[in-house]
Amino acid sequence: MKLIRYREGGKVKPGVILNGKYVSVADFVNDYDEAFFESGGLSRLESLLREKSGELPEVSSGVELDAPVARPSKLVCIGLNYVDHALETNATPPPEPVIFMKSTTAIVGPNDNVVIPKNSVKTDWEAELALVIGKKASYVEEADAMDYVAGYLLHNDYSEREFQVERSGQWTKGKGCDTFAPLGPWLATKDEIADVNNLRLWLKVNGKMMQDGNSSNLIFKIPFLIVYTSQFMTLLPGDIISTGTPAGVAFGMKDQPYLRHGDVVELGIDGLGESRQQLVSYESIIRK
Repeated sequence: MKLIRYREGGKVKPGVILNGKYVSVADFVNDYDEAFFESGGLSRLESLLREKSGELPEVSSGVELDAPVARPSKLVCIGLNYVDHALETNATPPPEPVIFMKSTTAIVGPNDNVVIPKNSVKTDWEAELALVIGKKASYVEEADAMDYVAGYLLHNDYSEREFQVERSGQWTKGKGCDTFAPLGPWLATKDEIADVNNLRLWLKVNGKMMQDGNSSNLIFKIPFLIVYTSQFMTLLPGDIISTGTPAGVAFGMKDQPYLRHGDVVELGIDGLGESRQQLVSYESIIRK
């Protein structure tokens, strides 16, 4: 299944993509949130689609999409998880996963504007494969790890490198800025993805290809990331783990072409769709 959340009448409603069309399940599902995943919502939704697929109301394909998961309790990110990205930033590939968090206020829809923060001079991009946790996970064993995965989605892990690297403290200051986590367009359940360890992910800035990688090059694979993260915190249903980015970020380039007002970023992952964000300055928002 491919799950979407769309905006209509000032509200965000749940839907699915069925035979290439957007359809609403708002009459049967409250939202794709912690309660939905925790209570076996994916199985119920699958049954609903079998029984009522022809009766569900169609939604315009031009509808505005929100993030596919409603306000997870946390968005956990893994840093330096591709060798080429570690090397381009002059970092040593880590012996254990690097973990940092993004704020829930960073989460926006896949095609929403991204706001360059006030006083930012080094806003950067990072195309990433993310996974959604389907059930409560604590001290998970690796043999069972994939049982905790509800599905996968596309994530752009925007980063303000000055805040992250030059302002002391942890990375979170440069990672959790408002709008810095566009998610989607959809959440693909595990059965939709034949091989999560062989997915192309790419990103363009103003039409120029910047990143072109493959999930086969992850240093720490998804099962291990679930095991490792669950040793330090309980993962709740709907929580997201973003697995890291390949080479091709501005921070790793000689000329460091950081994002500016008006720039357009497009990205995608095999089976997980594409997204597009326009960058707008904080000052332009305030003037309105």
